[in-house]
Amino acid sequence: MPDKTGCRVAVLYPRDRETTPNAAHETGRFRKVFEALSELGMVPEPALYHDDSRDQIRRQLLRVDGVLVWVNPIEAGRDRSLLDAMLRDVAASGVFVSAHPDVILKLGTKEVLYRTRDIGWGCETHLYSSMDQLRRELPSRLAAGGIRVLKQYRGNGGDGVWKVELATNTTGNPGRASATSSPDDTLVRARHAKRGCVEEIVPLGEFLQRCEAYFPGDGRMIDQAYQPRLPEGMIRCYLVHDKVAGFGYQATNALCPPPPGAPAHAAPQPTSRLYHPPSMPEFQPLKGHLEQEWVPAMQRRLDIDTAQLPILWDCDFLLGPKRESGEDTYVLCEINVSSVSPFPDSALTRVAQATLARALASRSGCSP
Repeated sequence: MPDKTGCRVAVLYPRDRETTPNAAHETGRFRKVFEALSELGMVPEPALYHDDSRDQIRRQLLRVDGVLVWVNPIEAGRDRSLLDAMLRDVAASGVFVSAHPDVILKLGTKEVLYRTRDIGWGCETHLYSSMDQLRRELPSRLAAGGIRVLKQYRGNGGDGVWKVELATNTTGNPGRASATSSPDDTLVRARHAKRGCVEEIVPLGEFLQRCEAYFPGDGRMIDQAYQPRLPEGMIRCYLVHDKVAGFGYQATNALCPPPPGAPAHAAPQPTSRLYHPPSMPEFQPLKGHLEQEWVPAMQRRLDIDTAQLPILWDCDFLLGPKRESGEDTYVLCEINVSSVSPFPDSALTRVAQATLARALASRSGCSP
């Protein structure tokens, strides 16, 4: 049996988020994570990452039993390509990495919304694998009269998430969108979910040009039907592996419609997220669906074992149409894996326990 104390765990996060490594222990946003790991006998150490220091960080990670990673997919003009290559190399040496880059590609990109759209938590969802496909198919979906929410393949903070619908032109007539109309003759009402953006009325052709930035390389976009109950709030479920460890509730997010009487282009300010333990009574139906039905179905669909699920991840849900019985339905709008922070204190002990189990398995050279 491996020693249950002294497992070394690196907590990796961007170097420019803290001034010194010790700040993580003293006043940093991961202070409670370090404390929870230490309370179970582990030895946590900060790994402040920057692409320029990846060789140094790699040497550090090869000396620990496990790595917990908090790095956004896109941040400060950089992506995770160099980091992910380094983490794959570290994981191949026997060190456990959460979340593993290969698991992120399955679970933490917007494509998961399309791949799992029929397991019970989805809505009408489409995948645009190329810019040409977006140009061909989006006009007809807009012409059908619905509001669409387009999301780039990888992103965070609302970057690359757009609410779009047909608008009216300057004469007050509806904008046109069909297979034969010109995108330049079609007006759309579009709002970017990135903080500080406001609603705009622009030609469809101009909107499509903006989307070109999301398709280079393996880029693609997901198209979901807008959920009218969005103003009722968004529920974030925090999970440790396959179990819910807490909730967050946000009454208003970036794509909510403006309040009554406000200008149509106004963007309401997002409200703070309120955190709750996994026992929160109002969210028990959602918790039951998630743990008993949807996560197991997602694992089968994506071929992810429970031990491979991230130590900490979350699912964002909007309220869907009510059933005839009056029961709520739920629609998945995002899964976050790369950098889940902040999160409820109720998750800390579970995160530490799961980390210890993975670290011990790594030390013994066997699967958890």
